[in-house]
Amino acid sequence: MKYLGLAYFTPDKFAAMSPDDVKALVGQCPALDEKMRATGKVLVSASLGDLEGWRTLRPRSGRTQVSDGPYTESKEVVGGLFIIEADDPDEALRVASMHPAAKLGEEGGWAVELIPLDFYLGR
Repeated sequence: MKYLGLAYFTPDKFAAMSPDDVKALVGQCPALDEKMRATGKVLVSASLGDLEGWRTLRPRSGRTQVSDGPYTESKEVVGGLFIIEADDPDEALRVASMHPAAKLGEEGGWAVELIPLDFYLGR
């Protein structure tokens, strides 16, 4: 079974952190990401780009409307994603719990959401 992991942050909380605190927090991520990938269960892992580059496409009156910004109105925003291939939900949780947003960043509003995938076109 495959699972989509979405890593969230809260922009207002993250912006309230000092640059040094952000640097220290983000500096811990590569080692945790590598530990998660070393399980051999992670098919895809990526951080998403700056919110200023995001675009939202919605159908409106028979046309596609494009607007700036994240796709939903929310206090939390997706900052990264990963796909895990696991034998069961417990294994998926074990691997997802290694992600930096599951271990660090409480002050930045970090969190991980783990979602079973019904259909996957990758390997």
